[in-house]
Amino acid sequence: MSDPAPHIPLMRLDARQHAALFPPLLADAHRLAASVVMGSHGRRQTGPGEEFWQFRSAMPGDAWRSIDWRRSARSDAHYIRQLEWQAAQSVLFWIDGAQSMSFTGDKARPAKGARANMLGLAIMILLVKAGERIGLLEDLDPPKSGETQLDRIVAQLESRDITDDYGIPASRIFPKDSRAVFVSDFLGDWGAIKDVLAQASDRGVSGALVQVLDPVEEAFPFDGRTEFQSMSGAIRFETLRARGLKAAYLDKLAARKQELAEIAARTGWQYLCHHTDQAAQPALMWLYSALEKAR
Repeated sequence: MSDPAPHIPLMRLDARQHAALFPPLLADAHRLAASVVMGSHGRRQTGPGEEFWQFRSAMPGDAWRSIDWRRSARSDAHYIRQLEWQAAQSVLFWIDGAQSMSFTGDKARPAKGARANMLGLAIMILLVKAGERIGLLEDLDPPKSGETQLDRIVAQLESRDITDDYGIPASRIFPKDSRAVFVSDFLGDWGAIKDVLAQASDRGVSGALVQVLDPVEEAFPFDGRTEFQSMSGAIRFETLRARGLKAAYLDKLAARKQELAEIAARTGWQYLCHHTDQAAQPALMWLYSALEKAR
């Protein structure tokens, strides 16, 4: 599918309204992150580090110097003191801030961009707590760890003013063997999206694609005379028979979702389609698990 999905009537949020949403959005992201029970044992790997993980029984081939003699003295067996692997990894984020992400089909639902930002910030919070480095794809500075970096990313997201209707991820050199998270409606230029994913794959980067859609975009509940327009208002189309467009629109949307799933499978990424009328917590838990698989 070379063209974006058909445009539909949209509810807008201007840049100032969008920025004003960030303080409560960040608070929601913290609450969402806190609601996820992180089984820290699941993240652990043995390796060089300083934090104690567990004892295990000594096996043939283990060096004598690695035996914990104090623990071994309490039994008839020899025990090895294992430390947790503490090498931080880099995770780059693209959280789409284009105009199409301001869409919501119902005032009772969050805009796609608000949900994308909350999911992105929540997983960043979890990663920072785990000591890993995070950064935005469009930021040329290297990913960093810590709360200061999280605050910096929030400021970068707040200050964005993207006028394009549809977003595409920035092209950059990925840190080798890092991970990435792309959160978007993925309705923009498919060729550009594929190129960035290919660049990531060439560098040994894997990660997660989270496609955020509004239920209206999945249902296309329009009939009769309807004016369709892009979020920026730059593109307008009026028809007297909106229902006649439904089948073609849904076919194109299904094809785009299939293409995303297929390219994720080919490159070792994970793909999820999330709808804004769904609870955010299952999507965050899926995302956390997907990044585990990408390690």
